[in-house]
Amino acid sequence: MKRIKDVFDHQERTYSFELFPPKTDKGYENLLKTIAQLCALSPDYISCTYGAGGGNREKTFDVVQHIEEQHHVIGMAHLTCVLNTRDDIKTIVEDIKSRGIRNILALRGDPPQDQPDWQPTDDNYKYSSELAAFIRANFGDYFGIAVAGFPEGHILCPDRERDAEFLKLKIEAGADFVITQLYFDNKDYFEYIDRLRRIGVDVRVIPGILPITDYGALQRFCSLCGATVTDEVKTIFEPIQDDKEATVRAGVEFAIRQCKELLDGGAPGIHFYCLNKVHPTDEILKAVR
Repeated sequence: MKRIKDVFDHQERTYSFELFPPKTDKGYENLLKTIAQLCALSPDYISCTYGAGGGNREKTFDVVQHIEEQHHVIGMAHLTCVLNTRDDIKTIVEDIKSRGIRNILALRGDPPQDQPDWQPTDDNYKYSSELAAFIRANFGDYFGIAVAGFPEGHILCPDRERDAEFLKLKIEAGADFVITQLYFDNKDYFEYIDRLRRIGVDVRVIPGILPITDYGALQRFCSLCGATVTDEVKTIFEPIQDDKEATVRAGVEFAIRQCKELLDGGAPGIHFYCLNKVHPTDEILKAVR
């Protein structure tokens, strides 16, 4: 399969999905059905999140391998530094390569819920820039490497300018492109692009979009990751939060507006956090593609 960076050579825009590995065998069976439906939408690639320190790690790679071998769609495996020693990382990346997977999203990662106080030692990579540098130095150009970007700044970073400098370190370490964390005010994305361009970062920065289908869950998730639930989102979704169908309809309308504005403003595609569901991402994609 191709590296995602090779797709960029002949496509101005890409459309892609993110999945997560299920915890049960039944969930895995259901996900395989969902993958078939998502692949029928002709995405440019699909990524799968990573179970830190084991957990669902093997399922992550199984999912990506299935996407590529059964559906001939490019897959991307997430990989985090958390809980893995440097030797672990080397073994894991060799496993990814042995499966024919050629794309990795290199992440620092957060400590798992059962080990919230975990801290890296000298035997761990502390930052995603270090992980990207290791992959590039030891595996050359075999892998395409993506990293995460934070239009509102990372929750642990003191200011947005410094956050942009950290992103630059990831690119200099060998990353090829960026996928952003979710956000709901497109001004944050366009200002982020301006900050990056001013300091010489010129790679693709692909917006990550989460369709709103559950307002309560959205609030809880944003409180953990640092994304802002904007006044516009509150105004639209608070009055209808107990009406599932109305929330989904409004979520589709909001996402379509957000995506169209991003694309009209020059964004090089959309990466959908589809939460292992086909709808409403399928409807949104059809409207904006």
